[in-house]
Amino acid sequence: MKQTALFIILSILVSCSTKNNNNLLTSKKTKIVIAHRGASAYLPEHTLEAKAMAYAMGVDYLEQDLVLSKDNIPIVIHDIHLETVTDVAEIFPERARDDGKFYVIDFTFEELKSLSVFERFNPKTKKAVFSNRFPLKKSSFKLHSLSEEIEMIQGLNKSTGKDIGIYPEIKEPAFHRKEGKDLSKIALSVLSNYGYQKRTDNCFVQCFDIEETKRIRFELKSDLKLIQLLGGDYSEDKFYEIAKYADGIGPWFGTIIKGKTNGEFVITDLVKNAHKQGLLVHPFTYRADDYPEYYESFNELLEVGFFTADFDGVFTDFPDKAVEFLKNRKQ
Repeated sequence: MKQTALFIILSILVSCSTKNNNNLLTSKKTKIVIAHRGASAYLPEHTLEAKAMAYAMGVDYLEQDLVLSKDNIPIVIHDIHLETVTDVAEIFPERARDDGKFYVIDFTFEELKSLSVFERFNPKTKKAVFSNRFPLKKSSFKLHSLSEEIEMIQGLNKSTGKDIGIYPEIKEPAFHRKEGKDLSKIALSVLSNYGYQKRTDNCFVQCFDIEETKRIRFELKSDLKLIQLLGGDYSEDKFYEIAKYADGIGPWFGTIIKGKTNGEFVITDLVKNAHKQGLLVHPFTYRADDYPEYYESFNELLEVGFFTADFDGVFTDFPDKAVEFLKNRKQ
């Protein structure tokens, strides 16, 4: 009888532990669409216009890559330098560092606001990276801060009655520390000021730097949902370690779907192993104008990712197509 009672108690404890570990995974069974740099297939990336367009497309989350200005303002821009998406080389030609690049951290917020933002281009060839997207150096777009973007998103949430979330990334924290700045601490303070403080708040924070993601959880004591971005293949043991501090992972989809063999998609155990540890899986980046030729269509890419490989969400430059796909799939 004692052994039976002990077995029952242990079974309950294990059951409770598993339920807690899988809380986020089981509480949100629906697939989500994350607008990668906004509706970046249609408007210059990370502009407020691209974010507003993505919002109107019905996404679940809008992404914000964060880099600090000279005066410690979190700026929404993908790179720590400016010359691939702005006219900084024309406006401030003397401000390049020895490597020829113009770093966000060398400019005040006021100076950054004076720049024009363009479709991403190669500074050497002066040609757009994606030639069929928004015309290069047309119309008028500007850089903006994390605060400005949050205020727009929260304003739209109020005026539309929706609850679209935010998905900021801490970009190159080691670089910022070398420059004497603590990006994570500053960004978390801004998020907290706007009400993003707990796992129940509609916010994910992501970072490639494993030690920094741990620091955000343990040293800076953030209770927000954390996503560990990954740059390669990871074992089941690694996911066990990641689950101690993060709520999910963000791998490149090519590390999961390895191509086709004899007409069948080759899918690794990455998602299965991550799900075993209660981790969400949000791969990047789905582009309708740039995907492997072994997919017959962008919809097949979405089908295989969401339902064959069982992704919980995807980052995409084409949020409208992903939203429409899921809507039709549900029907």
